[in-house]
Amino acid sequence: MRLSPKSLMTAALASTALIGTGLMAAPSFASSHREAPAITEKPKVDGTDFYMFRSYEPGREDYVTFIANYQPLQAPYGGPNYFTMDPDALYEIHIDSDGDAIEDITFQFDFDNNIVNGGDGITLTIGDKTLPIPLRYAGPIAAGDTSALNETESYTVTMISGDRRSGTRNQISSGGSFDLTKPLDYAGEKTIPDYEAYANSYIYDITIPGCSAPGKVFVGQRAEAFAVNLGEIFDLVNLVPLEGSIEQSRDNDELVGKANVTSIAMEVPIDCVTGSGNGVIGAWTTASLPQAQILDPIPTYEQPALQGGAYVQVSRLSAPLVNEIVIGLPFKDLFNGSEPKDDAQAADFVTHPTFPALIDLLFRDALGAPDNIAPSNLPRTDLVAAFLTGVEGVNQQSVVTPSEMMRLNTGIAPTPQASQSNFGVAGNDLAGFPNGRRPGDDVVDIELRVAMGALCHDIPVGGVPTNLGFCEPEDAPVGDQPFTDGAPIDARDVQNQFPYLNTPLKGSPRNEQSSQ
Repeated sequence: MRLSPKSLMTAALASTALIGTGLMAAPSFASSHREAPAITEKPKVDGTDFYMFRSYEPGREDYVTFIANYQPLQAPYGGPNYFTMDPDALYEIHIDSDGDAIEDITFQFDFDNNIVNGGDGITLTIGDKTLPIPLRYAGPIAAGDTSALNETESYTVTMISGDRRSGTRNQISSGGSFDLTKPLDYAGEKTIPDYEAYANSYIYDITIPGCSAPGKVFVGQRAEAFAVNLGEIFDLVNLVPLEGSIEQSRDNDELVGKANVTSIAMEVPIDCVTGSGNGVIGAWTTASLPQAQILDPIPTYEQPALQGGAYVQVSRLSAPLVNEIVIGLPFKDLFNGSEPKDDAQAADFVTHPTFPALIDLLFRDALGAPDNIAPSNLPRTDLVAAFLTGVEGVNQQSVVTPSEMMRLNTGIAPTPQASQSNFGVAGNDLAGFPNGRRPGDDVVDIELRVAMGALCHDIPVGGVPTNLGFCEPEDAPVGDQPFTDGAPIDARDVQNQFPYLNTPLKGSPRNEQSSQ
């Protein structure tokens, strides 16, 4: 309860190039899980991944899909309360349509949890006592039959034009209703025999004020889609990250097929988000909490604590893994609370990145290099141009404000699932990473290579080897090497329709994770 009403991998920069008839794509990062000291205390508001792409579901090409993931590393068997969203928080997707690094549109998600039967819940009579049950459900649940649910989770979506707190607010509705439902997480096959059908019944067609056509929204648990050799990466990169030195294997992936996340997914008509800009949009996600919290010494379901004051941003994400790998440890919490318009304060971490130097410390001998293998073209103007400003004629907005946002050129047509390259732009697929990011884009391998200086070497442009002019091959002695973490991902590993991410992993019958 609040005192006042609601009002708040290995990674590196990636880019490839096309000049004239080609493209230079902005760099990005891979994923964001437990990335800063303070956010580890607040997993419900920890943003993990952000996807933004032209919808490639057949017939939906005139839409942009946004997917904001929260609550990392969910064990499928993580009951009995599973992974509800924080009803005191605001979860938001911000869109900058003109390049000033200030939100022009915000989609704000506000959650509410309630026990059924007026707060009494489902009860059982035991002898001469009638008592509420201890679980969130009392029997099987199916699409159209949720009578056994003991607790419901609902949410509202508000479209805000202008400043996220003081701008013009319009609620988004579905079939005339403003209250939407988040399905229960996948407890297991006995509780929810057909989870896909159950969850799909909560994909809503929505009316968005000022938009030319209805959009879609879904909020619920999904299977993790970020492929990374996570344990080895953060054990001082406990592998030699080169093709031939590590097997490309699904077994190396420590998230896909092993963990779930909670997704906020929206599909919005393109003309709703481009505004008066040039068709390139920038976007990022945040989560915010009330400034003050007073724990109640006699907590109840409705009031475990008192919340009050202005909303304070505690999580921020666009190009992921920025905070894990780029931002220095003393500044990580500050970055989570900052806005893109203030990113000049973090420019040194881009112009003089420490991650390539760490790779040098760890692998100079293993790679047989006689000297420093980190790129020496400091400051890294190649990364600044791609990472902070976008590239003119490709993903640069009509106003150029150096800032960390994910940028998408909505004028580039989507690539059908069967034709997508998991290397995105580097695989001659201009609709993919880092022109936005799709779930099947294998961002880690691309990022590793560019971090170590791939742009200092010739890049095929229209079939012609071309140096982009940022640096020379001698500036990046291993920039032409096939760096990899050995954990592949592909568009065919996820769905070909909204909300794209797969049905979550079930908690039961017992799976590999629950038996460990």
